[in-house]
Formats: sequence, structure tokens, C-alpha cells
Amino acid sequence: MASALIGGAPWNGVPPHSSFPNSLPVTLPALIQYDHGIVAVDSGYYRPHLDAIHIIVERGRAAIVDTGTSHSVPGLLTALETLGVDRDAVDYILVTHIHLDHAGGAGQLARALPRTPIVVHPRGVRHLVDPGKLVASTQAVYGKEEFRRLYGEVLPVPAERLIEAPDGLRLSLAGRELVFLDTPGHARHHYCVYDARSQSVFTGDTFGISYREFDGEGTEFIFPTSTPAQFDPDAAHASIDRLAGLAPRHAFLTHYSRVSHVARHAHTLHRLLEEYRRLAELARAAGPERHRVLTEGLRELLLAEARASGSPLPEETAARLLAMDIELNAQGIEVWMDTSTAKA
Repeated sequence: MASALIGGAPWNGVPPHSSFPNSLPVTLPALIQYDHGIVAVDSGYYRPHLDAIHIIVERGRAAIVDTGTSHSVPGLLTALETLGVDRDAVDYILVTHIHLDHAGGAGQLARALPRTPIVVHPRGVRHLVDPGKLVASTQAVYGKEEFRRLYGEVLPVPAERLIEAPDGLRLSLAGRELVFLDTPGHARHHYCVYDARSQSVFTGDTFGISYREFDGEGTEFIFPTSTPAQFDPDAAHASIDRLAGLAPRHAFLTHYSRVSHVARHAHTLHRLLEEYRRLAELARAAGPERHRVLTEGLRELLLAEARASGSPLPEETAARLLAMDIELNAQGIEVWMDTSTAKA
């Protein structure tokens, strides 16, 4: 069971660096505590309840799963203090992949936790050691000022602080086994982490997105994320099957935290990935209008899926909460369309 609030005060409204338009008044717990020593911390990225950092605590030792942005680090350190976890007791920082809402704070956190190694997919190592290319490409999209507001200063991580996580790597957190699984589809530099103690998997973006505002009575709305630039639906299908094959009790998503009914959600994600393919074919036929076809198609698809899942949100509110994901998913599908055509 999740507790309503541990430590601190509820968070009302959006963080000062958020650009989320027309935000709703939201009251969120600073920390959500689950069983088996798992805690979700809101990273404060973009809007409340969008981006979760998870802390796994075992016999006074801890591992952090994803870091949020550089702006997230002070709040994360406060969360450790609230939980009674000493900074020297953090054994691992685990970054599921190197997208900046997941690993943008890795360099800042490495400075704050100078004894803690950072575990990264082998394909992501060079981007943590030298984040310049990643920063430049993101700045090209947002502009330098907006980049600074959203992500802060992205610092490099010294190479000697990194542990590469090939498929099947096993690490012990105070005797609690964590197994690392190579899970491409969202990105080629993505791993997921199976936690044997809780029989759960920490999925980053591989197992999609499920925002808690959409939860109905015992239901959860979930959809795949096809963010650019390495979306691959075939690989995504395989990775979803691999995670579901573990028969986990729960999946902990970065966007946003714990979901149950993993087998059912896997079926939904497979079905929606094929819907993304269908939309891609419609977009190919639309020529210069392909982006509009994709965004309108995704909006219609996801709002219908939300309604079918029992979401209590009015359609206007749901559309606003999904607007950023619709745009990014459309961009990612377009990149996949171009690269898959080039390979054909």
C-alpha cells in the first residue's frame, strides 16, 4: 500500500521552473512510500506527477533509480534525509537511460554523493562522461534559455564513477538482488531493473507512461512512449514481452510510478504500438501534412483509450495533460518512419 504522505508538506501547484500551461491546482505528497522499502519522489520536472525518481531502501542502504534533472537534486537529497538514509549509505545511482528527464541530474548528484557509483547502459556511458552532444541537441529544440529553465546545468560524470550494465548484470543492495535487463524500443541505451525482493521491475520508459490523474476505480490508463530519436516498435514489443514474462507484481514507471495488472497492461501496450504503426501509414500517405495527421490521430487514440480505461478526467483536462506526450510521440514516430524507410 502507498502512504499518503511521509515527511515534508504537500506540494501545491507546479514547480517554479515548470512551463506547463494552464496548470490545475494539484496537491501531491512529497514522497509516496510503498511496501518493500520503495519510495517515489516527484522530480518536479515540467509539472507535478509527471516524473518520478524511485529510491529502494534495504537495511539502511539505498539505490536511486533515475535522477530527474539538475533541478531535482536538492529535493532528492532532502528526501534521503527525510527517509533517514545517510548520503554515504547510497550504494548505487541507476539511470535507466540517458534522456535528460531521467539522467540530467546525474552529474550534480554525483557531486553530492561522491562515493556512489552510477550504473548506466554501455551505450549511454559516453553521454554521461561528455553530455555536450546531448545538451546541444536538446538546446536546439528548446533554445538555451528554456533549456536552462527546464534542465539546469548538466554536468559530466567522471568515467571512473561509472559501472556499465550489460544485459544480465546482477548487483547486490545489502543482499537484495537487482538484475539489469537490456530493453531497447524506447531507446537503444535503455535498461530495466528487476527487483527480486519486491518481485517488481523498474521500467524507465520501456513499459510506457501511466499518469495517476487518469486512474479510475481500480483501473490504470497506460500508453507507449515513442519519443525521438530511437523509437523502434519491433524492439519495444520484444522488451514488453520480456518484462511481462517475469510475471512481476508491479511495474514502477518513471512517468508515473507504480502500476499493477502488468500482464493486462502489456497487452494494451502491444495493441497501441500497432495503432502507432497504423497512424504512421496514414501519415506517410499525407505527405507534408504527416505531422498534423500524427498529432491528431494520437490525440484521438489516447483520449479514447483514457475513456475506455475509466479515466475520471474531463476530455479537455486529459488533452492538456497529454499534450506534450502527443507531440513528442508524433516526433518519435516521424523519426522512425524516416529511418525505417532509409533502411528499406
